[in-house]
Amino acid sequence: MPIALIALATFIAVIVVWNVVVKRNMAEAMLLGFVVTLFFAGAQAPQFAGAAVASASENEVLYAATAFVFMTHFVEKTGVIDRLIRILSSFFGRVAGGPAIVDTLASGAMGAVAGGSNTGNAAASGAITGPWMVRTGWKPARAATVIAGNAGLGAALPPSASMVIMIGFAGSLVTTSGVYLALLVAGTYQVIWRLLLLIWFVRRDGIRAEKDSEHESPRTALRVGWTSTLVFLGALIPIAVSVGPLADLLAGSALYGEAMDSISLIVWIPILMMAISAIVAWKELPRTLRGWWDFFAGSVPKFYTIGAILFFAVAASEVLAELGLAEDVDTILGQWSIPQWLLVTLVGLLVVLVAGPLSSSATLTAVGQVALFTLVAAGVDPLLAVIAILTFASTEGASPPASGSIFVASGITGARPEKTFIPLVLYYVIPFFVLGVLIALGIVPVPMG
Repeated sequence: MPIALIALATFIAVIVVWNVVVKRNMAEAMLLGFVVTLFFAGAQAPQFAGAAVASASENEVLYAATAFVFMTHFVEKTGVIDRLIRILSSFFGRVAGGPAIVDTLASGAMGAVAGGSNTGNAAASGAITGPWMVRTGWKPARAATVIAGNAGLGAALPPSASMVIMIGFAGSLVTTSGVYLALLVAGTYQVIWRLLLLIWFVRRDGIRAEKDSEHESPRTALRVGWTSTLVFLGALIPIAVSVGPLADLLAGSALYGEAMDSISLIVWIPILMMAISAIVAWKELPRTLRGWWDFFAGSVPKFYTIGAILFFAVAASEVLAELGLAEDVDTILGQWSIPQWLLVTLVGLLVVLVAGPLSSSATLTAVGQVALFTLVAAGVDPLLAVIAILTFASTEGASPPASGSIFVASGITGARPEKTFIPLVLYYVIPFFVLGVLIALGIVPVPMG
C-alpha cells in the first residue's frame, strides 16, 4: 500500500479544508497537515517529528524565504516600487490601453523586484491602474480580468518565495542560478503573452488613448526616480558572478576560485536589493529609533505567516520523504505505462487545481515535491520540471473562484467577480498551463545552463 501517497493526499485535504472551508489561516493549516502526516509513521512518529523539526530548522530555504519577505516589505516601504510605476506611467500613459500596459509591466517589475504574493501584486499595481483603466474606457470586468491575470507574475518571475521553495525541493538536482535564468525567460514568455492580449483587448473593445493626460513626462519621471531602476542590480550582480564569462574567470582565479562555490543567490539577492534600495531611497528611511521600530513592525505579520507555513511545510516534506514518497511514486509509475506528455499534463492539472483555492507558495509546499519527483522519474530534466511546476503554480492569481487577486481586482474596479471567471480561465489559466507542459517537454526553450 502506498502509505506515503495516502499521507500526501491527506496532507493536501487537511490544508484545503482548514484554509478554504473552515477559513482559518494557512499557517495553522500547515501545522495541522504536518501533525496528520505523523500519524502515518505510527510508533516512529516521535523520531520522525524530531528529525523533521531539526531538518526544517537548518534548512537554507526557510531563511532565504524570510529574507525575500523582508525584502518585499523593505522595497515597498522605501517607495522604490512607486517610483518604478511612476516611470512606467509616464511612458505609456498616453498610449491606447496604456493603463493596462502599465499594470502588466508594473506587475512584472514587482515580481522581479519584490517577489511578493499574487494578491499583494494585484493590490499594489491595481490600486493605481484599476481606476485609471475604468476612467479611460475599460469595462470594469475587463479591467479586473487584466489586473487579476497579471497578478500571477508575482510567482512567474524570479525571485519569489515559490522559486525558493522549489529550489529547496530539487536540492542538488538544479543550481539556483540555472533556475533563476530559466524562470526569467519563462516569465518573459508570460509577459509577452499578456501584452499581446492587451493589444487584442484594445482593438476588440475600442479603447482610445487619453487626450488630456494628467501624467508627467518621461523626462520628469526619470529625473526624479531613475535611481529606483538600480535596484535590479541586486539580482544582476549575483547572477553575473555565478553564471557566464565573469563567473568562469573568477572560478579559475587562485584568489576567488574556492569561494565561488559558497555564493548563494537566494541569500545575496535579497541582501543586495535591500542595500541598493536603502542607498537610492535613504531620504525615506526613518531617522529615529521609534521610526525604525514602526518601519520593522509592519513586516512582523508577514514573517509569522511565511515562516510558519514554510517551517511546517518543510517538516511535513521530510516526514513524507521518510515514509517513502519517492519510492511510492516510482512504484506507481512502474505499474502504469503512461506516455510522458500525458503524465506531464496530469501533473500540471494537479498543480493548477490545487492552486485554485491555495496561493502559489502553499500549492508548492503541498504538491511541489511529489510533482517534481513524478516528472523527474518520467524522464523530464529536473530544471525543466522545476520551471514547468512554477509556471503551473503561477496560475493561482487567475484561478477562480477562490483566488484573492480576483476579489481585490474586482473591488478596485467595481466589477462583479463572477464576470471575470470564464475570461480568466480562457485567457490566462489555460495558456499558462499549456506553456508549462511545453516547457517540461522541451518544446518551448528555456536556458539550461
